[in-house]
Amino acid sequence: MRGHLAPHRFPEKTPRVQSPNTRSTLLMAPALLWLTALMVVPCGLIFALGFFRRGLYGGIEYTFTLENFALIVDPLYAGIFLTSARIAGLATLIAVIIGYAAAYAIAAAPRHRQPLLLFLAVLPFWSNYLIRTYAWIVLLNREGLITQGLRMLGYEGEPPSMLYTEGAVITGLVYNYLPFVILACYAPLARLNPELAEASRDLGASAFTTFRRVILPMTVPGIAAGAVFVFVLSIGNFITPALLGGGRFQMMGNLIYAQFLTANDWPFGAAISMVLIAIMMGLLTLQAIAAEKGAGEKREGADG
Repeated sequence: MRGHLAPHRFPEKTPRVQSPNTRSTLLMAPALLWLTALMVVPCGLIFALGFFRRGLYGGIEYTFTLENFALIVDPLYAGIFLTSARIAGLATLIAVIIGYAAAYAIAAAPRHRQPLLLFLAVLPFWSNYLIRTYAWIVLLNREGLITQGLRMLGYEGEPPSMLYTEGAVITGLVYNYLPFVILACYAPLARLNPELAEASRDLGASAFTTFRRVILPMTVPGIAAGAVFVFVLSIGNFITPALLGGGRFQMMGNLIYAQFLTANDWPFGAAISMVLIAIMMGLLTLQAIAAEKGAGEKREGADG
């Protein structure tokens, strides 16, 4: 009688467990590839383009030069940069003042009303940027709604000149980018512990002192984030100065647009673009460092 042979057992394979770092890398890979292909590579090409010359009849002459970057400090182009920085700075200041006040009011409202108020704050983003800018042309032109309203109130003089002015450009920038400030300021305001303000008042501080010494310092990171967003987006804007400024106010965005599509000087346009991108990245980096430092100080205070 044949003996029964024991079945051969293969060693069981241990399931491979991915480390958290590997899993995170795989999850980030599509986004990293997307950013590399559509942001890093184009910026690299633009950066390289800035070191070549413009051809005699346009186009690109592939001869290495630093003239394009040196030309940026020319008084003409430096003046355009300073004008852009001044307009962007004024728009940022006004947007921060209005946006912080709006965010403070939303955070102080009853909890069940805050989602509706935030929805109304970001509602303009549901329409196209170009449409929102054209709406201001309807409001500000000499026969626009504001002039009609003044006449209904009895004003019979010369219609005020509001369109194609620096004030119109700043107004358009503030209106279009104000929701960024509201959202950035609302986040830290909503997280504030109300007991801190109550303790300040119990110790005899006035409402203004409580705001200045308790609430405002704790919401500085949100203010900084909103201010950087508005300034970075405003200094490179070209649609608003073109439509509301009527081309009378040359900003960096308009200068870059003209170099690429009008003057056909791609190398100089690329050099201006890279300087502008460097300024934007520097501001965003400083804002991120300041936010991280503030978060670290909060953690140390909580641990202490």
